[in-house]
Amino acid sequence: MNVLPSPIDGVYLIELDRFEDNRGSLTKIYTETVFKGYGLPTHFPEHFFSISGRDVIRGMHGQSAHTECGKLIYVSNGSVLDAVLDVRPDSPTYKNFFQTELSSRNHTAIYIPEGCLHGFRALEDNTHTVYFQTKMRDPDFECGVQYDSFGMNWGNNKPILSERDQNLPSLEEFITSSLSQNTSNV
Repeated sequence: MNVLPSPIDGVYLIELDRFEDNRGSLTKIYTETVFKGYGLPTHFPEHFFSISGRDVIRGMHGQSAHTECGKLIYVSNGSVLDAVLDVRPDSPTYKNFFQTELSSRNHTAIYIPEGCLHGFRALEDNTHTVYFQTKMRDPDFECGVQYDSFGMNWGNNKPILSERDQNLPSLEEFITSSLSQNTSNV
């Protein structure tokens, strides 16, 4: 397992160990000692997966307040154009984004820290994306921004989106809303 930094502070690409023989293959997704060695979380109380058709975009999603969580994500079947957007005001990479391909062929996962939003575009039908989260999902604290509001080229002008994702705020609206919430809590 090889852990590589990305251009976004705290986001890591993880080249997964894969073993093949005449029976098929085995891929190691997570090793506690490796994660500890890089100062990454080792507790993932919630796991889930999505199945997406080609050109589905899911994102950009996150959790807010006490439910902010880190995510370990990999693709067990198919491929995605994966994106991370840093919305941590104190981060040196604030408002920057990073994109990479995750696939069942390149055996790469991504770790995304608290305070970053995540999304992806499925590049082929029947793409299975697996998520491990450091905290339990709470629908009351879900947040996100429009996939097309922060300058990323998704390579598709007519993606398939959920109604929820179509109604997310732009990045600037999200930031303005976050700033006004922080000011009113002082």
